[in-house]
Amino acid sequence: MNLTRRIAKQPAQHEIHLIPVALADEIKTGDSLAEIIMQSLGEQNLVFESGDILVVKHKVVSKAEGRLVDLATIKPSAASVAWAKKHKLDARVIEIALRESRAVIRRKNGVLITETRHGFICANSGVDISNVDGGRHAVLLPTDPDRSARELHRALKKRTALAIPILVTDSFGRAWREGLVDLCIGIAGMKALRDDRGNRDPHGYKLHASLEAIADELAAAAGLVCGKLNRTPACIIRGFRYEPAVGRTRELLRPAASDLFR
Repeated sequence: MNLTRRIAKQPAQHEIHLIPVALADEIKTGDSLAEIIMQSLGEQNLVFESGDILVVKHKVVSKAEGRLVDLATIKPSAASVAWAKKHKLDARVIEIALRESRAVIRRKNGVLITETRHGFICANSGVDISNVDGGRHAVLLPTDPDRSARELHRALKKRTALAIPILVTDSFGRAWREGLVDLCIGIAGMKALRDDRGNRDPHGYKLHASLEAIADELAAAAGLVCGKLNRTPACIIRGFRYEPAVGRTRELLRPAASDLFR
C-alpha cells in the first residue's frame, strides 16, 4: 500500500509576523474604531496587506461601544459587601460581575469565577477597572463580541477593499495553570477551529482528537505585543494561512455536558 496517498498534506506554513498597532489617544464612547486604526496605521507607515488578520483587545471595543459603568452609581448588595470585605476587594466590582453573569461557577479564596451571558468562563465576568480612568469606571465585555468583530470587519473592508479577519480578545486565566493568556472572544472573517480529525499524520496514524483552536492560538500570540502597559491594543498578524468563514466564537466553547472542569 502506498501510504503517502492516505496522508493529508497541509500547505507549508511560512513565517508569521506580529506587527503591533499603537493608539496615541484614549478611545471614547462613539469613536469609530476602524477610523482610528486606519489613522494609527498611517502614522506608523503601515498598511494592511491581503491575508492580514487584525487582533483587537476587547477593552478598546468596549470603550467605543460605551460599555462602561460609573462605579459611583453601584450600590452593592449585603452579600457582595461581605464577600468583598472578607477578601479586601471592591464590592462594587463584585456586584457588577454578578449582574453580568448567568451563573457562578466557583467562589473561593477571594476568587469569583462566573459564566457570562456569552458563555465564557472567567474571573469576575470579565469586568475590569485597569486601563480605564484610574478606577472611577469599570469596563464590561462587549454585549455581542462576534457582532463587534463583524462590524469592524465590514468597516475596514469599506476602507481597504480587503476582507481582513478580526479577532476580539481578552485575558483569561486557565484551569490548573498560573498566569493569564489572551483568548478569542469575538471573531469575523475566518474559522475559529482547524479540524484535522480523520487525516493521517506523517507516520500514517489516523488523527482522532486534533481539533485546533486557531483563534485562541493567534490571540495568545498577539498578546505578546499587545501589552496592558504600552498603549498597544491591536496587532496585525501577517503570514498565517487561515480559512475564510463567517466565524463564530461559540465554536470554541465546550458544551456543559462534556465539560469535565466545572
